[in-house]
Amino acid sequence: MTKVMDPSWEKVDEKTVSKEQNITTLFADLKSLFKAIVLISNVLPVLTGFWLALYFTNGTFLANWDVFLLTISGSTLVMAGALILNNWYDVDIDTVMERTKNRPTVTGNFSLKFVFRLGIALSLGGLVLLAFTTIEAAIYAFIGWFTYVILYTMWSKRRYTLNTVIGSVSGAVTPLIGWAAIAPGYHIVPIVLTLILFIWQMPHTFAIAMKKVEEYSLAKVAMLPVVHGFNFTKRQMVIYVACLLPLPFFLGSLGTVFVVIATLMNLGWLTATIAGFFTKNDMKWAHLMFMCSVNYVAILFTLMILVTLPVFS
Repeated sequence: MTKVMDPSWEKVDEKTVSKEQNITTLFADLKSLFKAIVLISNVLPVLTGFWLALYFTNGTFLANWDVFLLTISGSTLVMAGALILNNWYDVDIDTVMERTKNRPTVTGNFSLKFVFRLGIALSLGGLVLLAFTTIEAAIYAFIGWFTYVILYTMWSKRRYTLNTVIGSVSGAVTPLIGWAAIAPGYHIVPIVLTLILFIWQMPHTFAIAMKKVEEYSLAKVAMLPVVHGFNFTKRQMVIYVACLLPLPFFLGSLGTVFVVIATLMNLGWLTATIAGFFTKNDMKWAHLMFMCSVNYVAILFTLMILVTLPVFS
């Protein structure tokens, strides 16, 4: 006997598949809109700054868990708001560039009005949460937001190669946000952490710009490799990586192990950067520099937490 299939089951399956596809698309759109990887990487320095402030003020995490939640939530919302507003403003550039053409602001999955309102709402909400920790933490967050959204995205990105220097300020203030939630930020440790992030972002961004030089050129974005070429960019990268060399020695209070490891990392990165003058494949080398920079900041700021854990102190 032949079994007759009920057509209603096929309709249910189609609805289920369609629903799953919509959820997957929504998740991918949100991940792209929030620039999830960038957002997460910027939260780590906030966490490190907060932890080190507790360490140097003899505070405990348990006694400050509520401040921690406010700090991480607030800073994450402010940074997310800034990144979303960057997507909103750069929709014309994102339409041209291959790596950004699938962002929901380009595809139309999210309206620009919605994206703008979401960016403003998250930014304001984050600043309010940070204000419940200290006003100083909220001020640092606002400086980062203003620099990224106004000075970088809306003013300098399309006009000047110094856009990288300007934009680096926004990422550099992140450890100050975490530290200032616990103690005043004029301590040598958060200041050096800020300097490290400021300098680090130059070779990191230059490596990305080299990898995507054709896209930036097509979009008419004034990135350094587009305007001055690869050799000039390589020289700049060597200078900035070299500027990182003395900074671990200002963090001697974190212990000899940290200073030694950080110095070895700096020397290794500098060696790899100098090798760029002898490479036959600039794109392969640029990708190597990108991977070096990503791992450098992740390892360094995680190491700062590890060497100050009670088990090692």
